Amino acid sequence: MRSYSLIAPAKINLYLQIVGDRPDGFHELIMVLQSIELADRVTVRSRSVDGIRVNCDNPAVPVDQTNLAYRAAELMMREFPEIYARFGGIEIDLQKRIPMGAGLAGGSSNAAAVLVGIDLMWSLGLTQSELQDLGAKLGSDIPFCISGGTAIATGRGERLAPLTGLNDFYVVLAKYRDLPVSTPWAYQTYRKNFSNSYPKTPEEIEAKKSQSREILNAIAHHDLRQIGQHLHNDLEKVVLPEFEKVQQLRDQFARLNSVGTMMSGSGSTVFALAESRSQAEEIMSGMRSNIPDSDLDLWVTKLSQSGVHLATH
Repeated sequence: MRSYSLIAPAKINLYLQIVGDRPDGFHELIMVLQSIELADRVTVRSRSVDGIRVNCDNPAVPVDQTNLAYRAAELMMREFPEIYARFGGIEIDLQKRIPMGAGLAGGSSNAAAVLVGIDLMWSLGLTQSELQDLGAKLGSDIPFCISGGTAIATGRGERLAPLTGLNDFYVVLAKYRDLPVSTPWAYQTYRKNFSNSYPKTPEEIEAKKSQSREILNAIAHHDLRQIGQHLHNDLEKVVLPEFEKVQQLRDQFARLNSVGTMMSGSGSTVFALAESRSQAEEIMSGMRSNIPDSDLDLWVTKLSQSGVHLATH
């Protein structure tokens, strides 16, 4: 019975700008996405019976059609019915390390791993771009989770261009365990509060898009200090006023010796950049001392150039 275990890395946003509305109801975005070494392990194997079964070591994670990993398997069955008929059903084991409702693309990364795993298991021979096209049908973050690394994402987040890698640097993540933020809520609230200021003319749109140049230049020069100064996330404007604890994490990171701090995606994770593991450990220690809350989870991890990849053990 064929089985593949894959590592599914989380991602952070170094930049998230909402340019305006799209005809499809989504927002036009400019994002800089970055893989990190914090990752889930996803194992995909054939079943002797038809259908999909998802198992997870975190009981809070749904294992039905609401799980993106389940939907990724469904998509592959629909796209390749003859192969599915030959190989039978699919069992998926999720070993979760990426927190839920965190703005770290944990669900998207799991779905990306399922697509890659089924491609291997069924010997489909799909290219990375073909897998990304499939992933884009399920969610905007999935194409990036397949390729990973450092990339600029445009459109609704599915159009990707690679950037210079930043894998020398470290990041500290902080998230209150029982504080998720809904991504649809964050974007809908932003639209409600700020759609009046969306650019209308081509000139206004270009002017808004040009604001990302500074962080892109800093990444090209591998200048972490400059990257830290140009971190930007439009969704902070709606999440931080609503969630005092997320603002508290950001404020505390800013007081410590971090290169830069920001909320990732729609939250509720806040991260701080560091130039070395020792600096990152020092920042994490400072957070534990200053916010002695048993519900606060902290991680030190490294920026990474890996998307979904085979587990080596």
